Amino acid sequence: MMLTNSLLEPDAADSHGSHLIDAIAHIRYLLQVHAALNPHPSTPAIRHPPLATLCRLFHLSPFERDLLLLCAGMELEADFAPLCAAAQGNPQRSYPTFSLALAALPNPNWSAIAPNAPLRHWRLIDIGEGNALTHSPLRIDEQILHYLMGNDHLNEQLVGMSAVPSDPLSLVPSHLQVVEQMMQSWQIAASEAASLPLLQLCGHDLASQQAIAQATCAQLNWVPHTIAIELLPTDLNSLALIKRLWEREHRLNGAALLLEWEERSQDEKQQGAIAHWIDSIRVPVILLSQNRRRQKQRPTLTFDVASPTSNEQRILWQTALSAIRETIPTGIAPTLNDHVEGLVSHFNFTPPAIHAASLKLKSQMSNHSTPAIAAQLWNICRVQARPRLDEMAQRMDSSVEWQDLVLPEQERQVLRDVAIQLKQRSQVYEQWGFGGKSKRGLGISALFAGGSGTGKTLAAEVLAQEIQLDLYRIDLSAVVSKYIGETEKNLGRVFDAAEVGGVILLFDEADALFGKRSEVKDSHDRYANMEVSYLLQRMEAYRGLAILTTNLKGAIDQAFLRRIRFIVQFPFPDAAQRAEIWRRVFPAQTPTEGLDIAKLAKLSVAGGNIRNIALNAAFLAAAVGQSVKMEHILQATRSEYIKLEKPLTDAEVKGWV
Repeated sequence: MMLTNSLLEPDAADSHGSHLIDAIAHIRYLLQVHAALNPHPSTPAIRHPPLATLCRLFHLSPFERDLLLLCAGMELEADFAPLCAAAQGNPQRSYPTFSLALAALPNPNWSAIAPNAPLRHWRLIDIGEGNALTHSPLRIDEQILHYLMGNDHLNEQLVGMSAVPSDPLSLVPSHLQVVEQMMQSWQIAASEAASLPLLQLCGHDLASQQAIAQATCAQLNWVPHTIAIELLPTDLNSLALIKRLWEREHRLNGAALLLEWEERSQDEKQQGAIAHWIDSIRVPVILLSQNRRRQKQRPTLTFDVASPTSNEQRILWQTALSAIRETIPTGIAPTLNDHVEGLVSHFNFTPPAIHAASLKLKSQMSNHSTPAIAAQLWNICRVQARPRLDEMAQRMDSSVEWQDLVLPEQERQVLRDVAIQLKQRSQVYEQWGFGGKSKRGLGISALFAGGSGTGKTLAAEVLAQEIQLDLYRIDLSAVVSKYIGETEKNLGRVFDAAEVGGVILLFDEADALFGKRSEVKDSHDRYANMEVSYLLQRMEAYRGLAILTTNLKGAIDQAFLRRIRFIVQFPFPDAAQRAEIWRRVFPAQTPTEGLDIAKLAKLSVAGGNIRNIALNAAFLAAAVGQSVKMEHILQATRSEYIKLEKPLTDAEVKGWV
């Protein structure tokens, strides 16, 4: 397989058309001779570069070449229809046929019309319906006709399933190394006259995969065409036709295929048909996928495409922010380079994503002060990085702060330590070298343990507000599956989607997944332990914060607890803490009257229940047009205790009303 192709220059179309007409004139002469008409003088030897290229690429004999010109003449010359009828002695056959070609053209060869001969194998001509093969109408393929005229285009049957990628942004050095390795792999195979191997790019950054694949094709003068696998037909006949047309396109114009294989619900039969198609097609193919795929026959070389390194992202951000500074009047240009470390630490962006964020900032920027622009850029990145987790997660918007969280000082300090590590991880891991030798254990994981309503979710919201990152609560009921291996796949999707923005993941009520490591009595016990191990492995490698909450810390195996960096116990609040919660539970604009905090603190309920009681009391007061009073709280308390299936004692509400 050749690594270069001679492509037609656009400005050569007119001269090619003129030369083609001269070549067709020679066929006219032969038809006139065969029809015993008075022929025009014969033309000189055929000199038509596209035709010569076509003959060379598809190994056409002189007879096959003339047959192709006969069909081209029918499309381009008005006198060819009556001439074909006269040459065949039948006014009804005013079109080229194989019997006419055998009789009128020199060096006739019956095998030229065989299904495996070049004209039919490469779909250079089409055979219409007829009573006999030799009398059936012959027609030149439309794309081949345009090629001979110097106006090249993609076959219409291929247009609907493919797209020529747009010009990519410049590649970072680590991705340029992948391009060099891929190009050398193909060049070595070509030099050894071997079939080109399938090149596979794996990872979750499709934009970078496409840019790398395009750059590789550009180095070899190939034209990349992107195809989503789901757009390919699945029946064998249609696949065979598409395969033949793409192989023809590669010979004509140097086409290469970039196949995007997404993890979709294709059945095994469909996957098998497409895999066989990839094995058999003789076209340069680059497969873009998240996970590695195996081919049975075609040699495959796999390259993992990681996101740009932190240093590369740092340079990209500095370049983008420098361009922004140039748009701001001199003297008030902000110094944004100090904010690059925070962006690199929390957002794992590709070059297109960084470019898009900077463009959006330019279009929205109104205040030229450094803090305002930095805050605006951070919010743009948060929105751009939000993962697609709608099926398994809920994004939680909250404005709570540290003063809204009532906890013993020891637990509050642990939460502050979590926030510190999130903010400083870039400096410690990269600049101070802690992340240089191993990526294992660099994730920040935490376990929040305590009864319902003790503030576990509220603490996660406080951390998200402190770091200005999005918080996603994972619905474990949608993640855990009874089918072996599915739980790991679902967890993998969650972490992969969240990796771009470093969001905070909250696995609420993780008891559904955790538990004492069971004695392995059957395969289900073994796979249950594997699911937990997989979750902990992903948490250790995740660049953001992953939080597990549980009501029963004692039910979690100690071997699992050792792999979690922070453990925060949320105790049931004592009277002093409950009093503090009551003082903070009503917003400043809520009208209250005669509330006795000391009496309210006697209610033996957790903070979550206190918030429910306060909210319900506010609705009761609003309904009667009054401020929130003890009597409203008493009514709301009775409802909450009924919900808790807990008796409300006289000691708790003595002297309220």
